[in-house]
Amino acid sequence: MTEPFTQEHDGERLSGVHGGGGVDGSTVPSAVLLHGAGNGSKERLLPLLDEFVAHGCHALAFDFSGHGESSGELAELSLRRRFEQAVAVIDAHAPVDGPLVLVGFSMSGQTVADLARHYGARVAALGLCAPAVYAAEAWDLPFGRGDGEFSAIIRRPDSWRRAPALDVLRAYEGRAVLAVPGTDAVIPPEVTEAVQEALALRARFTRLELPEADHQLGRWLRDHEASRRELVAALLSGLGDLGWTATGGWVARQLPVERYG
Repeated sequence: MTEPFTQEHDGERLSGVHGGGGVDGSTVPSAVLLHGAGNGSKERLLPLLDEFVAHGCHALAFDFSGHGESSGELAELSLRRRFEQAVAVIDAHAPVDGPLVLVGFSMSGQTVADLARHYGARVAALGLCAPAVYAAEAWDLPFGRGDGEFSAIIRRPDSWRRAPALDVLRAYEGRAVLAVPGTDAVIPPEVTEAVQEALALRARFTRLELPEADHQLGRWLRDHEASRRELVAALLSGLGDLGWTATGGWVARQLPVERYG
């Protein structure tokens, strides 16, 4: 059973859906599903949300401002604002201090890395689905309408190689799954390989190949139940072995909170 919610943040009304384990159960993992850019929204992710709920998780998804049913203008959104909106939703609608499973599509690969740095050892697993990462100087800039400074930076050849997100992923030691479509006309293969190399350094890493899918993995997972189940099973595999079922088991491993700036 899922329910809609609304979160007010920084003058915007963010539309979301959540369901599953009670908010008082801090040992129940919360799966946070983050859509991509463009015409992305939470709607495509609802079947994936239901799959996490079926596995006993609390799960939530929401529309970033300027997307779906949320207020705001897409041109005014930024990577920083995406991160801050996600933090506001998680802090208000996930079990307090409970473990997090962060799943991001495309642009939200960057947001997942931002959240992993912010929440530290509270993050039990990362799911990166055809992820993007960005140069640090792009983080504060509004997206605009395709002709501004943000677009100029991300179109600069190899600007992504300076992405702080890659440093976060290199340091991450939890469960990590990289979902890779057979055809991706958006994310350069060099970016995907850099993300894989970063995750393989310390994380318990799995590369999940989806050979018939394209970049729109949210849409693919919506329409392919077996792939949804495979992704969720991979993300949740072995979490109990790390003590995530023990009350407050993550506290001793908590890392200092840092932020890009």
